[in-house]
Amino acid sequence: MLDSDQHRRTGALDFLHHVVHHQNTLYEATVPAALYVVGILSDPRTLRPIDRSRKDLPGPMRAALLGWLGAVASEANDAAADAFRRHGFRPEDHLPFVQTNRLLPLLLGPVAAHTRDPDLSVREAAVAACIPLVDDARLRHHRTALMPSVRQVLAASAQWQYRERAINALEEWGEDTAGLVGRDPWAFIDADLPRRAPRPGRPVEPSEEPPF
Repeated sequence: MLDSDQHRRTGALDFLHHVVHHQNTLYEATVPAALYVVGILSDPRTLRPIDRSRKDLPGPMRAALLGWLGAVASEANDAAADAFRRHGFRPEDHLPFVQTNRLLPLLLGPVAAHTRDPDLSVREAAVAACIPLVDDARLRHHRTALMPSVRQVLAASAQWQYRERAINALEEWGEDTAGLVGRDPWAFIDADLPRRAPRPGRPVEPSEEPPF
């Protein structure tokens, strides 16, 4: 992840997403990987770029790592435990969940430190990653301190994913969300996408697949 080669950095990040925390699943390797990610967050090399597709959120490696930590936290907090029980499982019987849940209090400080990062994309990713952390009962008292960043950074983001994350979090916390704007459902239709001219007598074909 700290390699000088952008392709290798991107490959390492893909490994985190698709092997260490695949499809919302926690594994025994998730905790040591998360500890390593936390350990390198402040390394200047995490500000290097990575390969991004059109659908990815912007930002350097650091923003992506924060996003990954937030995804891990969302599968190990109280809401995740409740989901386990609703489906007839005991979260305390799943060792990776127990291990990751114990880790959450150690993640908040390093993640929250980047809510003041000079890079806007990193600040947004850090605030978003803090939300599932402060949803844990042991960390819930930090919500008040996080609230201004959720409103001023996340709810004002140019990225609809962050705006909706802010609105959902504030609503769950019983806060007023009047005036906050989430995703524009017509944004994809109105987007300035590349188009090719139709041949005479041939119907227009879409230039790319819809974003779902």
